[in-house]
Amino acid sequence: MAVGSTNPVKIEAVKTCFNNFFDNVSIEAVEVETKPQPIGIDETIRGAVKRGLEALKKTGADLGVGIEAGLIKLEHTITGYINQHICAIIDKQGHITIGLSMGFEFPPEVVEKILSGEAKEAEEAMEEISGIKGIGSKTGAIGYLTKEKITRKDLCIQAIISALIPRINPQLYQNKWPSP
Repeated sequence: MAVGSTNPVKIEAVKTCFNNFFDNVSIEAVEVETKPQPIGIDETIRGAVKRGLEALKKTGADLGVGIEAGLIKLEHTITGYINQHICAIIDKQGHITIGLSMGFEFPPEVVEKILSGEAKEAEEAMEEISGIKGIGSKTGAIGYLTKEKITRKDLCIQAIISALIPRINPQLYQNKWPSP
């Protein structure tokens, strides 16, 4: 299997999830070019699918896994957006399964900097707030905001397991999965 990322948090989350459900899991990390901070659910899903597809194409693996975090517009929130991780798992036949993590709100300053173009990624703004360089490859913003009670790895695991559900129970889904 191939992961469309070299981020150690995402790679470790994929290993954890797949080892829970499958034997003899081999994971290859693949660097892929992606758009900076996706905004909206469609853009975030496209980013996850692109990561998974590129990983699949570059390696010839059985599965390609893409994980993307994006700002998702949501009414009745402080900023009007939540941050959510989305996982897309794609097989050689082109079948896609999608999973989502819980969502959370960034501090308003982070969202404002992204929407104004002052920051290209939430990570930039969260590094300023937290003082943690490379926060997205460590505990993530959620780790900082929850005082390490929930980490970015946890969010990735939620999204990956959600995307795995139809693959670990294919008889319940009748193989009616969408393709790219």
